Amino acid sequence: MPSHPLRVAVVCSSNQNRSMEAHNILSKRGFDVRSFGTGSHVKLPGPAPDKPNVYDFKTTYEQMYNDLVRKDKELYTQNGILHMLDRNKRIKSKPERFQSCKEKFDLVITCEERVYDQVVEDLNSREQETLQPVHVINVDIQDNHEEATLGAFLICELCQCIQHTDDMENEIDELLQEFEEKSNRPFLHTVCFY
Repeated sequence: MPSHPLRVAVVCSSNQNRSMEAHNILSKRGFDVRSFGTGSHVKLPGPAPDKPNVYDFKTTYEQMYNDLVRKDKELYTQNGILHMLDRNKRIKSKPERFQSCKEKFDLVITCEERVYDQVVEDLNSREQETLQPVHVINVDIQDNHEEATLGAFLICELCQCIQHTDDMENEIDELLQEFEEKSNRPFLHTVCFY
């Protein structure tokens, strides 16, 4: 078992749905967790697929909520976006970009392969100071409310199992294989260093 609580980052593209649902569940289970996005902007569904609502990462969840209420309260209530933003603002004030965070984590879990590639690229471009390993694991989760919830519970179960291993470095591959078989999802895994 690690000598300190597992430091976990959960990352999706906009730090809105998948990463925030996992952040919510992991924090309730006592994990030292932060959540992030990797996109250049935050995108939320709009009135049509080709008309998303686009915000800067500096925009608070409260500001996004108020903007969408002003634009079309009924639409954004019906599609669950206001409910999601309400949950988000209870967890933290605004979305954060992974590439802007210099904190060190034991485990970074991404929610789609493109995000995984961006995280690995970012970690590999940083100057290695301590050679502390960070395990980057991708769990593909579709970007909808139901899948975000199911994915968050899977991520939580995975983190709990990793937290209770005696030797994370030597046991993680076998553990991930078991999770792949159990969840019927492929997992990507790589080790980067700080």
